Amino acid sequence: MIHPTAVISESATIGENVTIGPFCVVDDNVTIGDGCILKSHVVVRGPTRIGKNNKFYQFSSIGEDCQDKKYAGEPTELVIGDDNEFREGVTVHRGTIQDNSITIIGSRCLFMANSHVAHDCVLGNDIIIANSVAIAGHVHMDDHVIVGGAAGIHQFCKIGAHSFLGAGGIILRDVPPFVMVSGQKNIPQGINSEGLKRRGFSKEEVMAIKRAYKAIYREGNTVDEAIEKLAEPAQEFPGVALMVKFLQDSERGIIR
Repeated sequence: MIHPTAVISESATIGENVTIGPFCVVDDNVTIGDGCILKSHVVVRGPTRIGKNNKFYQFSSIGEDCQDKKYAGEPTELVIGDDNEFREGVTVHRGTIQDNSITIIGSRCLFMANSHVAHDCVLGNDIIIANSVAIAGHVHMDDHVIVGGAAGIHQFCKIGAHSFLGAGGIILRDVPPFVMVSGQKNIPQGINSEGLKRRGFSKEEVMAIKRAYKAIYREGNTVDEAIEKLAEPAQEFPGVALMVKFLQDSERGIIR
């Protein structure tokens, strides 16, 4: 169903069973997959490709030009997966040619009201972004991350899978997988063990990840020393291997 007050470009591609509510705007070069819902006053700019069964609440702005002052109107893109929910006032911007010209959001994510995803971000699946979170440009965020309300993430940071970022914090460095961070000083507080149990991690795997956390944060090791110490358990436990690879690939350095 398309409301008569909606403005839909002739070049837009609209899938089956799509609902577009009052006063929505769908721009040129936009593809909206089957089963999507645009409630009202939603703006989608292109080039943007949206998968199936996504829901956009009122006043969300999707695929708009980025806020990088170097941007000069080059053709860049936003790609969104399936089954995501974008609540009131969410903003998501397209990429820039200074990176890969694309912003990517995976599937089954929840973006609560007034949160922002900047240009060139790459977000995985099953992520929860709480109200008023600001994610700066070029951030990479892996699967199953939870970010508390009003947190800010500095550009180019990497956020590891299954990590938990507390409300109101300002993330200036990379956050390794499974790690919980709280407070404005972003102090590591252990691993997200409850989340891992809910996602089917075995007791043995959780204990191995806890030991890896201690090697990184509690035993006085440098990052290189922690990587060396975790080399053997990484061969047995995939979660530890994920942490080791994250440490090896980190460019900004990890929170300490």
